[in-house]
Amino acid sequence: MISTVKTISLTGIEGSLVEVQTDITGGLPGFEIVGLPDTSVKESKERIKSAIKNSSIEFPSRKIIINLAPASTKKEGTSYDLPIAIGILLAQNKIINKKLENTIFIGELSLDGKINHINGVLPMCIEAMNLGIKKVILPKSNEREAAVITNLEIIGVNNLQEVIDYLNGRKLIEGSTVDILEIFKRQNKEQLDFSEVKGQENVKRALEIAAAGGHNCILIGPPGSGKTMIAKRIPSILPDLTFEEALDVTKIHSISGMLDNNIGIVTTRPFRSPHHTISPTSMIGGGRNPKPGEISLAHNGVLFLDELPEFNRTTLEVLRGPLEDKNVTISRLYSKVEYPSNFMLIASMNPCPCGYYGSEEKNCNCSGQAIEKYLNRISGPLLDRIDLHVEVKPVKYEKLNSEIKPETSEKIKKRVNNARRIQYLRYKGTGIYSNAELTPQMIEKYCQIDEQSKKILEQAFRKLGLSARAYSRILKVARTIADLESKENIEMQHILEAIQYRSLDRKYGDKF
Repeated sequence: MISTVKTISLTGIEGSLVEVQTDITGGLPGFEIVGLPDTSVKESKERIKSAIKNSSIEFPSRKIIINLAPASTKKEGTSYDLPIAIGILLAQNKIINKKLENTIFIGELSLDGKINHINGVLPMCIEAMNLGIKKVILPKSNEREAAVITNLEIIGVNNLQEVIDYLNGRKLIEGSTVDILEIFKRQNKEQLDFSEVKGQENVKRALEIAAAGGHNCILIGPPGSGKTMIAKRIPSILPDLTFEEALDVTKIHSISGMLDNNIGIVTTRPFRSPHHTISPTSMIGGGRNPKPGEISLAHNGVLFLDELPEFNRTTLEVLRGPLEDKNVTISRLYSKVEYPSNFMLIASMNPCPCGYYGSEEKNCNCSGQAIEKYLNRISGPLLDRIDLHVEVKPVKYEKLNSEIKPETSEKIKKRVNNARRIQYLRYKGTGIYSNAELTPQMIEKYCQIDEQSKKILEQAFRKLGLSARAYSRILKVARTIADLESKENIEMQHILEAIQYRSLDRKYGDKF
């Protein structure tokens, strides 16, 4: 007898429908799985056999052939265990409910019949919804993650026997639901706050602009000036995560196995801070079965690279494409996957090996050649893709001892949210959500400046030797500064402030 059960296959974060076709015939006993299964799928035979036996059901001593259709695409992972087991039970008539056209099964089986947690459930459920599927039966531990998709009936199960009883009508299991608004309300408040940072008003202002427009930023200054301390507080001023953005982030974290099962959805913007020993593959993603890297895990959030020159040159250079394209493509012999990587790059660095080049407090003991070699670890094209260059100077004692309380992150975030709201309404329907994403055509339309501002920009262009990319980034930053002030047009003071954030071009240009 032949039976058909549906499940979902994943390639990157994109899902596709897979039919699990089961044929049980006479002949010598055997159990074969065809349809380009990988090793983990082939190994499922022993798990499925033991799970069925340990659920007090006799495993058929006949010839069993499982076909995973379409047979032209490679099948990977352990999520096929449950649909294959259900297919065998259907073909045996152990399950009497044959109307499963609008149901998909996802889950890994233990030898005792328990259904284990799997990665990537959310993108599978989104694809199921797009295909018109009405019901998803999956591991109980993945229930909250899948329940954020409101158009699906999510049935969480603990073991194979529970699935059989449910399908045969012997047990009632209610579909799982979650209150998304309540989850977002209960999201963890940031522990770190900008009110804890005394002084450094110019740096806070630059990071406010970066957060408001989604701009990349680099902090350069001597050791102990507070670069890392300030950067770690950036999440507290980032704009609120929308539900659509949260789904995108959750899909990536789900595939990576980094999702909190008790919450089921990522409610705050990611902040990733990899160590400088990270490899290029870990940064952009990869592996035999390509998985997301740090730049994708930072999607819709921040990628913070502390001590930028200490990173391997090759690791830094792989960032150039994703910074422009906002996604990364990983090609392998049998597959090609795309992961989104729309992140804010925040970097920090010392100006020289000892850290005191250009400092007013201490003398630098590095040779000119040593400074040049140190700074040359970062390529010009990579720096060109960073919108704001900010000098961080040591805080004076008077600032540290001051009784004046610095501005809180909550106040800064209100301005950031207002600026992002302006951008959202301005670019509605274009697929653009922040000023940092503007295309050259959109810069011409939305970043128009008057004649006086053009003259100032021309002088800066010639004096600093700016590239065409730097020119467009100054305009984007000026647009964000205007948005923070709720100004419809870019004014001269906005251009002047934006030019000030090209300090590396101005001070260190001959060193790079």
